[in-house]
Amino acid sequence: MGALSSSQFMAALSAATRAALPKGFRPLRSAHRSWLCQLYPRDPRLHYEVWNMGQWRNKIELGLHFESRDHALNRKLLAGFDRRMVEIKATLGPQWEAEMWDKGWAKVYEVLPYERFSTDTLAATARRLARAITVLQPLWDDVTESAAARRAGQ
Repeated sequence: MGALSSSQFMAALSAATRAALPKGFRPLRSAHRSWLCQLYPRDPRLHYEVWNMGQWRNKIELGLHFESRDHALNRKLLAGFDRRMVEIKATLGPQWEAEMWDKGWAKVYEVLPYERFSTDTLAATARRLARAITVLQPLWDDVTESAAARRAGQ
C-alpha cells in the first residue's frame, strides 16, 4: 500500500477509472488538479468528479456535476436525475443525493469518509467511480435524449 499525495492520487485516478470501466464504454476525457479529478464525455462543465474536500473536513465527494453556465440546463438535468433517485439509491446506495449547489450548479453525488491516499484507495475509488459512471451515464443519456425529443416535438 504505497502512500500517495492528493496530487498523485488525482493525476492517476482518470487512468485507473478508465481501466475499471467495462470494455467498449464511451471514451472519457479528463482534467485534474491537486484536489480533484474530472472525467467527462463531451462538455467539461458537465462531468464526473472526485473532490478531495480535505483531510481536515474528513470527506471526499464523488459524483456527477452539472456546472454549465446555462443554469436552466443544470436545473433540467437535475430534474431528470431527481426523478430517478429511487433507482440510483437502489443501485448505488442510499447515501446518494441530488441537489442544486453553488453558482446555479447542480450535482448527483455521495460523500465518503476521507482515507489517506494510497494505491489501495486509488484502486477502490476508481472502481467506485467506474460503477457510478456505468449507472449514471445511461440515465444521463436518457435525460438528455428525452429533453431533445420534447424540444423537437414543440
